[in-house]
Amino acid sequence: MKKYIALVLAAVLVLGIFTGCGNKGNKETESQTDEKATESVNSAENNTEDSTQSSTENQNVADTEQLTTENGQESSVLACPSVNGKLHVEGSKLVDQNNNEVQLRGVSTHGLAWYPQYVTNDCFATLKSFGANVVRLAMYTYESGGYCTDGDRQQLETLVQNGVQYAFNNDMYVIIDWHVLNEGNPNRYSDVAKTFLAKMAQQYASYNNVIYEICNEPCKGATWGDVKFYASEVIPSIRSYDKDAVILIGTPNWSQDVDEAVKDPVTGYDNIMYTLHFYAATHKEDLQNKLKSAADAGLPIFVSEFGICSADGNGQVDIDSANSWISLLDSYGISYVCWNLSNKDEKSALLTPACDKTSGFTYEDLSDEGKWLYGVLTSHVTQ
Repeated sequence: MKKYIALVLAAVLVLGIFTGCGNKGNKETESQTDEKATESVNSAENNTEDSTQSSTENQNVADTEQLTTENGQESSVLACPSVNGKLHVEGSKLVDQNNNEVQLRGVSTHGLAWYPQYVTNDCFATLKSFGANVVRLAMYTYESGGYCTDGDRQQLETLVQNGVQYAFNNDMYVIIDWHVLNEGNPNRYSDVAKTFLAKMAQQYASYNNVIYEICNEPCKGATWGDVKFYASEVIPSIRSYDKDAVILIGTPNWSQDVDEAVKDPVTGYDNIMYTLHFYAATHKEDLQNKLKSAADAGLPIFVSEFGICSADGNGQVDIDSANSWISLLDSYGISYVCWNLSNKDEKSALLTPACDKTSGFTYEDLSDEGKWLYGVLTSHVTQ
């Protein structure tokens, strides 16, 4: 009996050695990613804090493994501009310079006028270490501090310009988001939009990491006809300087009615995609079916904003619904960007209200949505 036990133990030991030496799977990658995400904090913490953080990291890896198992996701190499180059659209797919399909996964800022402190090189580096490869720069147009109302236009432009450069520095893609919301109809400030987007396109035509989102969420009765007319006015302003950048077009009803774009798509331009937004605790099977139908019909879709709480940014988070959405998006290779990078006291904020850091976030700095997103991002990355 003792001989039998010894043989079993020896076999287990040998198997463990070979597994440890030869397998570069999710667990090891996630551990490395978590160490990178907290590296800037480690240097300033004492031994007691290091011990606490180590415990947090272990829990984080465990949470990520569980989410990966639930979703059945397979990891993939993180697409980046230095390798994949400028992106374009082929059929319904976002592809790279070699026509390989690309899926972007990342984070949207909150309103730049309200939370400018997160537009830093170090913050974007932290997001990259989490597994994000795209940052969306949400510049509100109508609300207080908006570009078209009482906002400081020069300051907002500088924030956008800095954001593009920080994304470039960190080998990430970046979305310049003309964040139409409470004005409802994007045509209200179309002349201002044309001037702003032309200025950005002129400046960044030579960059390989810039994507333009020309109207965040048409709503309040804005029709697809309104949006199409607006697009016909604004897209030429971008194309005058950047002939082939990817352009995202919002759809009516807070970017949910992608079926309208299926019936009557924008024509005359290449590299156009249409946005769908969801909040997992509110939007479930009906909107998922709408996305499936549109994708199956060949519409190029980009989820440029989503959350895992209710559509008002609060309520309860719905992990089951969120995981269902991610599985669906992954099955179609659709890119997605999570709202929002702030410590605002709401469920859709990725940081806790108590977190006053602007980079080097630890797991315990993250809100429930932030922890969930960390798990999603790290579970997709093998490098």
